[in-house]
Amino acid sequence: MQPKTRTQYVADAIRDKILRGEIKGGDPLRQDALAKEFDVSRIPVREALLTLESEGLLEFHAHKGAFATELSTDKIRELFELRVLLECHMLAHAIPLMSDADLDAAEAMLQEYEEILNTGSRVDHWSNYNFAFHKALYTPANRPETMQLITQLNTQSDRYIRIQLLHTAGVAKAEAEHRELLVLCRERNTEAACDLLKRHIEVSAEDIIGLLDQQKQNSQEN
Repeated sequence: MQPKTRTQYVADAIRDKILRGEIKGGDPLRQDALAKEFDVSRIPVREALLTLESEGLLEFHAHKGAFATELSTDKIRELFELRVLLECHMLAHAIPLMSDADLDAAEAMLQEYEEILNTGSRVDHWSNYNFAFHKALYTPANRPETMQLITQLNTQSDRYIRIQLLHTAGVAKAEAEHRELLVLCRERNTEAACDLLKRHIEVSAEDIIGLLDQQKQNSQEN
């Protein structure tokens, strides 16, 4: 494995701060301050910020610099609608090509995911394991361009998914749906698997939107 470049190191560190919520939506990202924090020149910082802009985690405002993107219900709906379209399309192409080894690999990932959920450990990585399970199901389709788009959408959705996993009661339901999805894939029941995946993603979006609306209402009352 090749060592990270300065740009990759800075991008990974800032991304982690955004996804953890240490950098919140609307917060500015000052290049001089970041260069000092990571002990690098402004060039890798600038390149890192451009990378994160392409992932949808920040945006540049003219004459003002970079800012973390706001948590937005409209954005959640759009991201999750796109996820439904692409991920159901990917799963439909993957199921007929799945080998027993592919399914076993997905199940092993699901078991690891369930273990960290049930023990409450490695909270910061919950959403990573969630996507790793889904990715294991999509990989047999062998559609790298589509997978790249799905990965980008999941990166943009990551902090919303973290909010759902940490603050809603949907974890047990998600676990049950993952198990059911794996069974349907083993049965090669493409239609039922895609219907379940569609509901799984749509309900996640509604849970997150409901939580954000509640948080907004609470802040207004206070």
